[in-house]
Amino acid sequence: MKRLASGLLLALMLAAVPVVHAKEAPLVGEDPVLQQRMMKLASILRCLVCQNQTIADSHAELAEDLRKQILAMMKDGKSDQEIEDYMVARYGDFVLYRPPLKATTVLLWAAPALLVVLGGALVVRAARRRNELPVQDEALDPEQQRLADEILHSDQEGAV
Repeated sequence: MKRLASGLLLALMLAAVPVVHAKEAPLVGEDPVLQQRMMKLASILRCLVCQNQTIADSHAELAEDLRKQILAMMKDGKSDQEIEDYMVARYGDFVLYRPPLKATTVLLWAAPALLVVLGGALVVRAARRRNELPVQDEALDPEQQRLADEILHSDQEGAV
């Protein structure tokens, strides 16, 4: 009875495991020249899922679909520029891995330089403020001096 229960439990667990589908292989049967052209174009387009990879490097399903779409457009006789323009029209300048310098993207390009300049200005300002602080060299009153001397002498006598 225990074996039957164990077998049923094992069968239920195996049935609950999702079936893993094999990923589609890269377009192997395609013309190598066309495949190379597609990968070159895909290397300048950003994966909209990963956002830090190109479509050529990404394994996301959307990137695979976009590579297929690029290949289909190439087979239809579209030029690389026409395909790039189509992608930009559909997804905006963000789809370009290196967006062009325009009024809408100037902050994107200038932000690193602005941050470096701002950081440098803050460091210089903090250094100047530190140098301008008055040095407080106050003398001890006689009672404080006596207590300090006592503490110093008691520590020296205890150490001997």
